[in-house]
Amino acid sequence: QVHVVESGGGWVQPGGSLRVSCAASGTSDSLVPMGWYRQVPGKERVLVATIGRDDSIGYADSVKGRFSISREDAKNTVNLQMSSLKPEDTAVYYCNVVTYNAVYWGQGTQVTVSS
Repeated sequence: QVHVVESGGGWVQPGGSLRVSCAASGTSDSLVPMGWYRQVPGKERVLVATIGRDDSIGYADSVKGRFSISREDAKNTVNLQMSSLKPEDTAVYYCNVVTYNAVYWGQGTQVTVSS
């Protein structure tokens, strides 16, 4: 069973920075594709950033230049560094892990950007 655990998040003022982290365990795959998504009440969950097995990276247009996803030391732990945060970045941020058999999700972490 693959476990996905997010950490970080919280409250920050507009223009501030915040980091969320995601750790995946229970997979025999040494490097799995992982991604960050976010969701606000009443709307669909949307992609924020992804990192592939080969560490290829992709971002949603809305966060390009402000967010940075990285993997720690060839592990199944990824960080999402968020800068120049805007109120519209407020959401529950979810991490997902893609294995050969299934996709797993974490429980989500709240990020609130407000003054």
